[in-house]
Amino acid sequence: MDTPTAFARPCPKSLILCLSHLRWDLVFQRPQHLMTRAAATHDVIYFEEPLREAGKRPSLRMRLDRSGVRVATPILPTDCQDVSGALKGLVDGLVRSEPHDRLVMWFYTPMALDFAGHVAADVTVYDCMDELSAFRDPPAGLRANEERLFRQADVVFTGGMSLYEAKRDKHPRVFAFPSSVDSAHFGRARGDLADPDDQRGIAYPRVGFFGVIDERMDIDLVGQVSAALPDVQFVMLGPIVKIDQAALPRPANLHWLGSKAYAQLPAYMANWDAGWMPFALNESTRFISPTKTPEFLAAGLPLMSTPVPDVVRGYGEGRLVTIAEGHEAVTDVLRGLLAKPSSGWLASVDSHLATTSWDATWEEMEAELVRAGVRKRTQNFRRLKTFTPTSGLEASDA
Repeated sequence: MDTPTAFARPCPKSLILCLSHLRWDLVFQRPQHLMTRAAATHDVIYFEEPLREAGKRPSLRMRLDRSGVRVATPILPTDCQDVSGALKGLVDGLVRSEPHDRLVMWFYTPMALDFAGHVAADVTVYDCMDELSAFRDPPAGLRANEERLFRQADVVFTGGMSLYEAKRDKHPRVFAFPSSVDSAHFGRARGDLADPDDQRGIAYPRVGFFGVIDERMDIDLVGQVSAALPDVQFVMLGPIVKIDQAALPRPANLHWLGSKAYAQLPAYMANWDAGWMPFALNESTRFISPTKTPEFLAAGLPLMSTPVPDVVRGYGEGRLVTIAEGHEAVTDVLRGLLAKPSSGWLASVDSHLATTSWDATWEEMEAELVRAGVRKRTQNFRRLKTFTPTSGLEASDA
């Protein structure tokens, strides 16, 4: 087994450049949890999707998040045609301007290879948190770029077991790191927290959801169940993405309250009676490992989910989450959860949550970074030792 070296205790000039298709402020999920923890021992720059603004040349807008992560937002002119070329120039300038002894390139999207794949890194990570090719309107070239990223990466992480099983033959070092949880943060919801202003006027009982609302949500199911349970109030928190808001069901007991900050979530959840995850069952949810699953449980909320494979395997089989499919079954399950959770359920939840945390996940990931760095340096050293000049070079040198 490789032995960790000084790479395990990164010096102040150890830099992680994280390239993501998700905006830092959209929702607080896997990239934010991991990069926040990485920032305790590394310099971390989170390079997000570009914005278009009037201007003559590309630029980077940098800001320091309270977590210690620096967020880099590329600003491209509205008429910019060569997007990859512009982003490549910004990445090159950023790497040159940031003193570092070691560089980790951390990819959340294979499409970033178009402008950052040329950067020489001590370690290249592909943290595959979703099957992006299954989402609505994936970018052209995504699958080809992912194949390139598998060849270039030194280590691959996956966001769940289904993704691990789909990707494990693509690379010699693939590790499953399913969604974890900050139990202390969401555990606050088990206490007596004041009801937020925009929720205070909503009657009880309440069933809640939080997260990105996109093609992964079964909007028809949401409408059918809310109609079948008119005496139950359904609170939906999160940004609405790639869905026509005019198509959302709007019965009186269904409340779309918009995005909320991560810090605000426990106060909303403390005033719910149950949670639900009405995911659509399609290609976009085949490989997801929802971060919100253990977060609901840490809040002490009885939880129902449609049969997403990783939720069924990780939580349904242990009866931590009740699984239901179809609006009639979902309606019956929610009635049951609102009546009374099963005996011993919360103790089982806490026993499970004690086995996982984002802190532990990051520690394990960092250990793999150490091993990857050692392997790469060792391979480079061996290549250097076995190099022998060609006769042409010898003649030239003479």
